Amino acid sequence: MSEPTRLDLLRFLLRVQERDLARTRRWIADEERREAEEQRGAAARPEPPDWLLEHGINRAAAPVAVHAGACHMAGPRSKGVPVDVARRALAEGVPACTHCRPDTELGIMD
Repeated sequence: MSEPTRLDLLRFLLRVQERDLARTRRWIADEERREAEEQRGAAARPEPPDWLLEHGINRAAAPVAVHAGACHMAGPRSKGVPVDVARRALAEGVPACTHCRPDTELGIMD
């Protein structure tokens, strides 16, 4: 078998680089699809609620706290509620979160 010529080697290099370029283009297309999907998901995500009512372990029991919507202390058993429900809960004695102070934001002082 004879040694490959310089032209043969250059053609081989071209095939390798074209394959690498095609793979890179696939990666770019995949990443563009991922970013578009992420943007669609963010646009479709509902706005966080303004007020949260946190329940204890027993959902039938009275709520344990009222939180502002972005409160970091709101637990996993919190549910978004309208402002009138949050005000009523505070007026009925449900404690306000000591971190986000929804009673102050709603103008309800004890």
